[in-house]
Amino acid sequence: MIRVGIIAFGVLVWSPAEGEPTHKTVPGVVVDHSPRTTGIYIGSPSLAVLPDGTYVASHDEFGPGSTEHERAKTRVFISKDRGESWQHVADVEGQFWSTLFVHRGHLYLLGTWSHYGNLVIRRSQDGGRTWTSPDDEKSGLLAKGRFHCAPVPVVEHSGRIWRAVEDTTNPRQWGRSFRARVISAPTDADLLVADNWTLSNPLPGDSSWLDGGFGGFLEGNIVIGPAGEILNILRVAYPEGGKAAVLHVARDGRTLRFDPHEDFVDFPGGAKKFTIRFDPQSRRYWSLVNWVPPRHQGLDAARVRNTLALVASPDLRHWEIRTVLLYHSDTQRHAFQYPDWLFDGDDIIAAIRTAYDDEAGGAHNAHDANYLTFHRFKCFRDLTMRDSVVPPAELGLQE
Repeated sequence: MIRVGIIAFGVLVWSPAEGEPTHKTVPGVVVDHSPRTTGIYIGSPSLAVLPDGTYVASHDEFGPGSTEHERAKTRVFISKDRGESWQHVADVEGQFWSTLFVHRGHLYLLGTWSHYGNLVIRRSQDGGRTWTSPDDEKSGLLAKGRFHCAPVPVVEHSGRIWRAVEDTTNPRQWGRSFRARVISAPTDADLLVADNWTLSNPLPGDSSWLDGGFGGFLEGNIVIGPAGEILNILRVAYPEGGKAAVLHVARDGRTLRFDPHEDFVDFPGGAKKFTIRFDPQSRRYWSLVNWVPPRHQGLDAARVRNTLALVASPDLRHWEIRTVLLYHSDTQRHAFQYPDWLFDGDDIIAAIRTAYDDEAGGAHNAHDANYLTFHRFKCFRDLTMRDSVVPPAELGLQE
């Protein structure tokens, strides 16, 4: 895997040993690389900014060459130059599907121990170089069980800190066995102590929803709605894609409710993981999504991840595609997926699980990514379809 790089004339230039890849064609800044020949794929990108301005990125490892089912590994990187170059600083054993976030000046990782493992949290007081160990309920072991999640937002609201998770009733069945849940804790509590957290009731899905097309919901986003309500907006497994589920969270964090007749919404790219955040300046909710443009419709929506689009909404129920940020015409072995992103002034910064060409023959497939890449999308509020990386006609749109 890549370890170091240099900046020349504003462009990232790697100095590989003989025979190592150069990554010249990969969009963005390469943070990490794992060739498909290793059987280790890059998953769960997450991104945080420390109080001193240091960027921190992480990803986990999955695939047949990984330890995801026993003692998963998450790799941590830092950037001191606003994402132009990156340094690997830690490997965290026993951490998977995790969100990086900063709370009260400290850096945290919140996810699972392994694939469908216990729910755990760790704290770092040195910028991600060393981490606490979740040995028991006093040091970061939050809940025992078969949990699932992804790097999704951690939100402060009404004196509590909130995050969405799921559990599964059948680890051998993906999707329909998932049950939506939410965890929350007082903002002034010790986040490593399990008793300080409230875990909501599990809310299962129903295969009869969406006229029998519902295949599960997962990877929820805690979002504060226009009226101050706490919502959990989830990705929906649905053959045609384009749907999200809006769950309502009680203010004490103990119960969730959902009306399948009212709370499915049209959402571009809703069959893949997304992150939603609110921008006070524009009074809009924004997301980076794997939209399926007309050119690629008719394929399995969950597998089409070659298009990364910027979308916006005034109310979380009506979404507009603003522009296409990243694109490759091939859907089989190219993808820009699982974007975790933050506002950075007038820009959006993002860590992306990227499947792209390399000297080892490219990614195993679009899902099994071989890169973690960093991107800066400048002046995001002003972008339109005219600013897309490809002409609209190439996407099957009328100009």
